[in-house]
Amino acid sequence: MPTLDWLGKRAVVNHHREVPYRLIHCDKTKSVGDPDAGNLLVQGDNLEALKALLPYYAGKVKCIYIDPPYNTGNEGWVYNDNVNSPEIKAWLGSVVGKEAEDLSRHDKWLCMMYPRLRLLKEFLRDDGVILISIDDFEVAHLREIMDEIFGRNNFIAQIVWEKSRKNDAKFISVGHEYICVYAKSLNYLKNIGTKWREKTEGMQLISKEYNRLKSIHSEDLNAIETGIRKFYSSIDKKHPSKAYSRYNKVDKDGVWRDDNMSWPGGGGPKYDVIHPVTGQVCAVPSGGWRYSTPEKMNLMIEKGVVVFRDDHTEPPIRKTRLLKAVDTESENDDEGLKVMTSYFFRSSLQASNVISSIFGKKAFDYPKDHEILASLIDYVSDDGDLIMDSFAGSGTTAQAVLSLNKSYGGNRKFLLIELDKDICSDITAIRIGKVISGYEYLDKKGEKISIEPLGGGFRYCNLGTPLFDEFGNISEGVTFQDLAAHVFFCETGSPIPKRAETGNPLIGTFQGRAIYLLYDGDNIGFANANAGNVLSLDILNNLEKLPEHSPVIYGEGSTLSTETLRENGATFKQIPYQIEGV
Repeated sequence: MPTLDWLGKRAVVNHHREVPYRLIHCDKTKSVGDPDAGNLLVQGDNLEALKALLPYYAGKVKCIYIDPPYNTGNEGWVYNDNVNSPEIKAWLGSVVGKEAEDLSRHDKWLCMMYPRLRLLKEFLRDDGVILISIDDFEVAHLREIMDEIFGRNNFIAQIVWEKSRKNDAKFISVGHEYICVYAKSLNYLKNIGTKWREKTEGMQLISKEYNRLKSIHSEDLNAIETGIRKFYSSIDKKHPSKAYSRYNKVDKDGVWRDDNMSWPGGGGPKYDVIHPVTGQVCAVPSGGWRYSTPEKMNLMIEKGVVVFRDDHTEPPIRKTRLLKAVDTESENDDEGLKVMTSYFFRSSLQASNVISSIFGKKAFDYPKDHEILASLIDYVSDDGDLIMDSFAGSGTTAQAVLSLNKSYGGNRKFLLIELDKDICSDITAIRIGKVISGYEYLDKKGEKISIEPLGGGFRYCNLGTPLFDEFGNISEGVTFQDLAAHVFFCETGSPIPKRAETGNPLIGTFQGRAIYLLYDGDNIGFANANAGNVLSLDILNNLEKLPEHSPVIYGEGSTLSTETLRENGATFKQIPYQIEGV
């Protein structure tokens, strides 16, 4: 397979492994709204921030969207890595000029992007996807390094976003850019039957009405259902939601309609389905059951897709949801939905106007459109998923996620990183804070326009000192929770399941291993039995034992022999020297 080479590649291919793990500190004064909403905005170099976040979020992100520098030669270049290599020093020391005079600009951009993409891949779930905005100048190079890092077989699409027409162009008006889409594993997406579909305007309006009613009636499903039916009767027959009036039932997860359980076209399987109340075999539809096997039927019953009648004399019905069908075998799952095309038009003025309304001026150049990002994120992810953006800029991705949550009553979360300190505090954080709390602005006519709050909240974080100093020793100020998260990640390759509890050496379990940490922040680098950071027979016997789990114990020292450890089925690892990745 053809590969891309450039000046400095050898120095950056493994550079992501050399980046130190840093502490992350939250700044309450810059955080906004609910601190437990699960949203983060991290200020700092995104390569170091990614490495710092990895122990907590590796393998947890469903969708990554990034809008990296397009390398046109006009933007200020701030993504410079201090890599100790003659090759990297060569391109860092040179002034990036016009392409015709200095070809190193492409090299520099590729050296910046490569280690960041390597780390971003580690954040994605097996069913995760990454979307990258780019223009003609670097799209070919981006595709090559994405093919190398993610695999050419995981390429999904290259979307064209037409944004403007430039009448002052000398030759051809180039008003478009691209969004490259790659999967973590396209085979995995296919194996689990993934189908992406776009919601129609009518569906979105019904969902918005459902959430409005839910905010009024809370858990009173009868009142919400009555309200949905009144909504249908109140709208004109040409209203985009009218076509979905059959979706007139509700539950805690949204709007649905009943559907038959018969195999499309007849000739389906016939097997016994027991009614949960009467205990008798339910009547079988004339066309046979919708689901091919009893196992599939039982799964749909567990998921709440199958609804039984009052007794067994009639076949049960099937829930078909308005916005998301759990039943992937249903031919009606795509009713009213459509596949996104690889081309769309949306003027760039829309995004600029949003920024101007928030700040009262043009506060940020070339912002992305939060409505477009919301539709893309909604297309490839589900409620509750984690969305990441390591080139946060003005915070468009955060507004997109918050607007989705507001529209559909969902709970997607965002994880943003912004390098520039001033942009992060004065633009990114301010924008997110204003859309969370709501704001007002004057339109062109001088009339006051009120924007309703999206709700939610985020924590504003800064990068702290590295966990380990230049000699590999644990840095001063590292807490038990900090080190526990790092130890668990290095031992298992997975994020710690929950925040470690001070005073409890058991920090988590993974694949038959119980991981323990003996650590005292006041005795860093000193094995002190009185501080509890040395493994002794008494400590080993007093550890919380878990059946069928072999103990792996990290500590400053151990008084136990290899034979004693073996007799107890335990493994001891000395910190910091035996923490992998240090």
